[in-house]
Amino acid sequence: MIRKFAVLALLAACTPESPAPSADGTQYLCADGAKLAAAYSTEGEDSSVKLTIKGETFTLLSEPAASGARYGWPSDGSNYVWWTKGDSGTLYWKDGTKGGAETVLHADCKPQ
Repeated sequence: MIRKFAVLALLAACTPESPAPSADGTQYLCADGAKLAAAYSTEGEDSSVKLTIKGETFTLLSEPAASGARYGWPSDGSNYVWWTKGDSGTLYWKDGTKGGAETVLHADCKPQ
């Protein structure tokens, strides 16, 4: 019986975590198998997105973008950046300790 629970726990740990359900949001599946949810909001001229990644939710604010829609956190610190163009999105990590260098975490995320 204990082995059965150990195997189930191991399988759960190896299974990609799916985002929390979002009634008003969009579920995305990325090229690397990662899943995330994005719930978009527009109030007046301000827009934001609540991004759920691995069970954690982050609110990102609209940022200037040459094309598409870009969301981040207005600070010099480290934070996620969610950038959508057309029918796909890319999640970046902006490293405040390296002058704002951005690293791709999950690319080619498509709505499901």
